[in-house]
Amino acid sequence: MTALQDLSEAIEGVVRATSPSVVAVEHAGGQGSGIVIAADGYLATNSHVVRGAKRLEVEVAPGERVKAELVGDDPASDLAVLGIGRHGLPGLQLLEERRLRVGQLVLAIGNPLRFDRSVSLGVVSALDRSLPAGRGRPLEGLVQTDAAINPGSSGGPLLDATGVAVGITTAVIPFARGLGFAIPAHTVSWVVARLLQRGRIHRPVLGIAARGVDLSHGRILALGQTRAVLVLEVANDEPAARAGLRANDLVVSTNDVPVASVDDIVRRMVLDDGAELTLDVLRGDSRLKLTVTPRAERRAA
Repeated sequence: MTALQDLSEAIEGVVRATSPSVVAVEHAGGQGSGIVIAADGYLATNSHVVRGAKRLEVEVAPGERVKAELVGDDPASDLAVLGIGRHGLPGLQLLEERRLRVGQLVLAIGNPLRFDRSVSLGVVSALDRSLPAGRGRPLEGLVQTDAAINPGSSGGPLLDATGVAVGITTAVIPFARGLGFAIPAHTVSWVVARLLQRGRIHRPVLGIAARGVDLSHGRILALGQTRAVLVLEVANDEPAARAGLRANDLVVSTNDVPVASVDDIVRRMVLDDGAELTLDVLRGDSRLKLTVTPRAERRAA
């Protein structure tokens, strides 16, 4: 058997095993995809897929539709959780570790233009991408892929070769080919868990613009990690500024836990309910410890 035949059979096996966990989400204003995250009837999809919906339906199998309720919604991450009165559907495993690599083969499954459970193959084109989003806050830490993602695919899984979900597809750039994006599974896992608990997410605020960056070889050796968070801008009269954080600082860890992306910092603040945070900062050749208390997020009027 040739290597190509082996690959083809492996892909067929992944599709066969995971397709029952992919659903179609529909309402009067639009449609998209979703994934089963728990056998007791909970699904994850995109926030933009369910936005404005008054009545939701989910097609769990060809010709089998059930009503769905919105359990939680987080527009900032473009994630939402739905509940259905249908138990026993197989849930997809989410990859919580950061072992995705650029060039790795991935599969996308979704319902583009209502063509149910369509499969496309591609690679991880890049990691930690950012895209403009609503409410003045970008979507950050995204996985970029050339696997085909079309209208209606949003909310479906991006899978690795073992059938584990490495992300949930979220966006494409209109009129561009081979530019699709997915929310990484390590973000999906904590956001979904919080939505199941509380229905929404309140994000404490530091008052910085930042992005995850790869470290130089010398800094990898010195710090024992490959990535950190680069501060791009610090807003005046915000907690980070008052704590002494500056543009071009590298945040290495929060509360002694290494960080690789902005999402790592947000996750820590959310799970700690905005408690005081200790930042390990590299400024030039100096190592600093800064203590900052995030402020509460201002709610829209």
